Amino acid sequence: MANVIKLRKGLNIQLAGKAAERKTRVGRCEEYALVPDDFTGVTPKLVVREGDEVKAGDALFIDKNCPEVRFASPVSGKVAAVVRGERRKVLCVKVKADSEQKFAEFGQKDVASLKGEDVKAALLEAGLFGYINQLPYAVVANPADQPKAIFVSALRDKPLAGDFEFELKDNEAAWQTGLTALSKMAKTYLGVGAKQTASALLNAKDVEVNIFDGPCPAGNVGVQVNHIDPVNKGEVVWIVEPTAVIFFGRLLLTGRVDLTRTVAVAGSEVRDPAYVDALVGTPLKAILDGQIDEGKNVRIINGNPLTGSRDSLEGFLGAHSSVVSVIPEGDDAAEMLGWIMPRFNQLSVNRSYFSWLFPKREYRLDARVKGGERHMIMSGEYDRVLPMDIYGEYLIKAIIAGDIDRQEQLGIYEVSPEDFALAEFVDSSKLELQKIVREGLNTLRKENN
Repeated sequence: MANVIKLRKGLNIQLAGKAAERKTRVGRCEEYALVPDDFTGVTPKLVVREGDEVKAGDALFIDKNCPEVRFASPVSGKVAAVVRGERRKVLCVKVKADSEQKFAEFGQKDVASLKGEDVKAALLEAGLFGYINQLPYAVVANPADQPKAIFVSALRDKPLAGDFEFELKDNEAAWQTGLTALSKMAKTYLGVGAKQTASALLNAKDVEVNIFDGPCPAGNVGVQVNHIDPVNKGEVVWIVEPTAVIFFGRLLLTGRVDLTRTVAVAGSEVRDPAYVDALVGTPLKAILDGQIDEGKNVRIINGNPLTGSRDSLEGFLGAHSSVVSVIPEGDDAAEMLGWIMPRFNQLSVNRSYFSWLFPKREYRLDARVKGGERHMIMSGEYDRVLPMDIYGEYLIKAIIAGDIDRQEQLGIYEVSPEDFALAEFVDSSKLELQKIVREGLNTLRKENN
C-alpha cells in the first residue's frame, strides 16, 4: 500500500484559463531550436556547425565540463543557425527540419536485462542524460556520481500546469519502461497526488509510490525529497521530470529519440485553452498561432506563471516546459481608487480584500509586482507556504549575506529555486527569491568544486 504524506502548508492559486482536456494540432514547423539555458549548470560546447546535416538524436552540443553529457537534436535537418549573445554565449542552436524525419538508431533494448551502467550509457549515447537533474545545486546531474535515490514527481499543482495523467494516456508502456530503467541506477521514488487515479501511477512497478495530499507545492520534487529522504552534505539525489521518464522509455523501446511532449496552452489571454503535442524546441509562434489577440499587451511565459521564464513569439518550447502560459501584462491597467476598493476580483493571501469569501473563484491575474522592493520583514510569510523542514526566511538572509556555513546549517543542499516560488508570490518585501536562491546555489557549487 502506498505511503500517504499529508501537507498543510502551501497555497493553491486558481487562475482562469486552465487547459481543457482535448488536443489541438501544431503544424510542421520549418525550424526547431535547442536552448542550452534550459539545462541549468551546463556550459555548452558545440559539436556541429552551421550547414551540418543532423538526424533526430544526434548531438548538437555537449557539456564542456562533462563531455560525455550530450544534448540531442529534436529533429533531423540542416543546422540553420547558432545564435549567440554577449561574450559569444550560445543562446540556441536552430535546425531547419527535413520534410521526412530521419532518426539516429541506438537499438532497442530489453530493460529487464539491463544493469544500471547499461542504462546510463544508453542515455548518454542518445543525448538524453541531460534531462536528469540533481540535488544539491539543482543542476544537470553528473554521470560520475552515484545517487542515493532518484525522485520522480507526477503531480503538477502549480497554477495553469498541465495534468500529467492526460499526458500519460497512450504513453503507459514508455512510462513504465522509463521507471524500470531508472530503478536500475538507484532506488526510485514516485510521488503522485491524492486525486490522481491512473493505474500507471498508483500501480507503477519497480518504484516506491508515495501519495502527497495537500496544496501546492506538494508536487515540487524538492518538497517530496525533504519528506522522504532529505539530502545531507556529501549526498546526491537525482530528480527526473515525468515527461523525461517517457523520453527514456521510448528510447529503450524503439531505439530512437522522440522528444514529443503534451503541452498545455493555458492562461486567461488564450482564446481556446487546450493541449497540443509538440516537440521540444517547437517555435512558440506555432504553438500560440491564433490563440492570442495581437492588439493586447500580454506576457508569454515558457512554463507556468510561478517558475516559468518570460518569452516571446520568437522563442521556442523549453526542454522542461509542460505548459505555455499567457496572462495580461498589466502595465496598461488603470484602477480607480486602487487598494481602497473591495476588489472582489483580486486574490489576497492575507485577506486584505473580500475575495477570500469565494475560495473557488478563478482569477485573471496580471504580471504586475504591485509594489517595490523593500526591507525584509521576518513575518513568517515564507513558512506558511513552504512545507519543508527548513527556516526559509533565515536561509534567504544567509544567502544574501553570503554566509556559506550558515546556509549549510539551514539546509541549502535540500532546496531548489522553485521551492521558493510560492514564497516569492506572497512576499510583501517583493524580493526575487528564486533568483536569490539560484545565485546562492551557484556560489556554493563553485566553492565546493
